Amino acid sequence: MKSAVVLLSGGIDSTTTLAIALAEGYEAYALSFDYGQRHQIETQAARRAADSLGAKKHRIAKIDLRVFGGSALTGDIDVPKQRSETEIADGIPVTYVPARNTIFLAYALGWAEVIQAADIFLGVNAIDYSGYPDCRPEFIEAFQTVANVGTKAGVEGRRFQIHTPLIKFSKAEI
Repeated sequence: MKSAVVLLSGGIDSTTTLAIALAEGYEAYALSFDYGQRHQIETQAARRAADSLGAKKHRIAKIDLRVFGGSALTGDIDVPKQRSETEIADGIPVTYVPARNTIFLAYALGWAEVIQAADIFLGVNAIDYSGYPDCRPEFIEAFQTVANVGTKAGVEGRRFQIHTPLIKFSKAEI
């Protein structure tokens, strides 16, 4: 059975992505983060999802992204209840956490190397990449290139694949 690291926040997107990885026959190693976010309920939901769906292992990495600030999720900026179409069109929202997916994918890549998994799953979707630069297809492709150029596994010929099964779906479709 092939192994994969699945980034799991505990929300609907990442939980659906975990279910997809399992349905595709992967032995899933779920990776969540306590990164100083305001809502600790996320890590509890991730734990429940990993247990109920049958992840092989579930780890919660503690990192503190509050040291940088710059986001409504980790700082003192108010979290908006909903974004209007105008706000979405205006660019990057206040809920963007600087380099969060870059950091999360780096951790996932490290664990994938350790367990000799060539696959990483990430639950980004069409709505995410409308405002979050680290959810865009070109970012995912670039990070995959970094993974294959900058790791022992990649240099030795074991190619990494980053799967984004929800990338073309809206929240309603998910």
